[in-house]
Amino acid sequence: MDIPLQVSFRNMEPSKAIEDRVREKAAKLEQYFHHLTSCRVVIEAPHRHHHKGKIYHVKIEMGVPRKSELVVSNEREQNHAHEDIYVAIRDAFATAERQLRDFTGQMKGKNKRRLPPDPGA
Repeated sequence: MDIPLQVSFRNMEPSKAIEDRVREKAAKLEQYFHHLTSCRVVIEAPHRHHHKGKIYHVKIEMGVPRKSELVVSNEREQNHAHEDIYVAIRDAFATAERQLRDFTGQMKGKNKRRLPPDPGA
């Protein structure tokens, strides 16, 4: 992976296995967009005083040209599948891939809005 990758852990101990999974997923992002300038991933476990179940939050910030960055965050979701940290990481990177594909399409002009034909013409 050519882009600088930063992985941070909040409210939890760093894990080599989790960091390796993040690096593996981040390397695949370059398949969708080759000009990423940075990638920062924050994995956060909720505070202990939260309700039942630990729902992990994953935030991905990707630096792209012409736009400061694309951000993916599942912070507001209460998806109980995200009680498994690997599922939370998978879902966040799937969303990041979709955003990069959309961004690439916009840069190539594929996602431009077309105006409807003028009915008076």
